[in-house]
Amino acid sequence: MATRTWAPPTGGPYDLQRTLGVLARGPGDPAYRVDAAGAVWRASRTPQGPGTLRLTDDGRVRAEAWGPGADWLLDRLPTLLGATDDPAGFTPRHRLVHEAHRRHPGLRLVRTGLVLESLIPSILEQKVTSDEAYRAWRLLLTRHGEPAPGPAPAGMRVMPDPAGWARVPSWEWHRAHVDAKRSATIVRAARVAARLEEAATMDDARAAARLQAVPGIGPWTAAETLQRANGSPDAVTTGDLHLPGVVGYALTGFRGADDAAMLDLLAPYAGHRHRACRLILLSGVIPPRRGPRFTVPDFSRI
Repeated sequence: MATRTWAPPTGGPYDLQRTLGVLARGPGDPAYRVDAAGAVWRASRTPQGPGTLRLTDDGRVRAEAWGPGADWLLDRLPTLLGATDDPAGFTPRHRLVHEAHRRHPGLRLVRTGLVLESLIPSILEQKVTSDEAYRAWRLLLTRHGEPAPGPAPAGMRVMPDPAGWARVPSWEWHRAHVDAKRSATIVRAARVAARLEEAATMDDARAAARLQAVPGIGPWTAAETLQRANGSPDAVTTGDLHLPGVVGYALTGFRGADDAAMLDLLAPYAGHRHRACRLILLSGVIPPRRGPRFTVPDFSRI
C-alpha cells in the first residue's frame, strides 16, 4: 500500500463524494464504491497496470492505493480531485444556478487522465436508458475484467485492457444487451486506444476531433468523455434525449427545449457550460413526466 494526502489549495469547502460521483456508472458499478464509512473506492486501469484507490476526507483527502498502478494514481491525485479546475471565472446568471452554486461550494470537476475508462461506458450509454447501460457495464466488467488489487470491497473489478475489450466475443455483448453498433464502436476504439489516450493532453477541440475520428463516436460521446478524462468545464453534452429539456425547464420554466435552445441559454456561461449543467442537474429541478416510461428492449432475445 502507498499513501498520499491532499488539501484543496483554496482552503475552502471540498465535497469528495459529489466531485467524484460523476465517475460512478450506476449504483452497482464494479469499478466504483462508497463504503459504509463514506470512503470512496475506485478501480482503474492505468498506463502502469491496474490499481485501486481508497479516498477519505476529514478536511484533507487521504488516499491509499494498491496494485501496479498505485504510484500512477497517487502522482495524479490532485488532478483527479480537481486541483486544476478553476471555477473563479464562473458567474451564475440565473437564480437557480446561483442557488445551486451556493449550496454546493465544494464541487470540483474531476480529471482522470484516462480516456478509454470514460469512453467505453459512454459508448454503452448511446441511445439506451441509463439502467440498460449500467447493467451492460456491470456485466462486462464482472465477466471480463479482473479483481481490483488490494483489500477492495467484494466484487470490485478493473476493466479489461484494450486487447481484452477487442477479444469479447459476440455472444457476450449479446448477453449484456449491447447491440452490434455499440459493440463494434468499442472494438474499434480499443484497437486505436493508444491514439485515443493522447486526447487527455489536448485542448477540447483537438481532443473531440481525435475521438470522433473513430466511426460511431459523435459529439455526445466525445463530450461525456472529455468531461471526465480532461476535466473540461465547457464540454456541454449535445444530442442528449433529456438534457435540453431539463436545462430549458430549469432556467425558463418551459418544456421542449432542443439543443439550439439549450446552447442559447448556456451562452452566458461560455467556458463553463458543463459546470453550469452540473449545477442545474444538482438543483433537482426537472420537468414533470407526461408519458409512460420507455420500454427497454431485450437484445438477448433477438
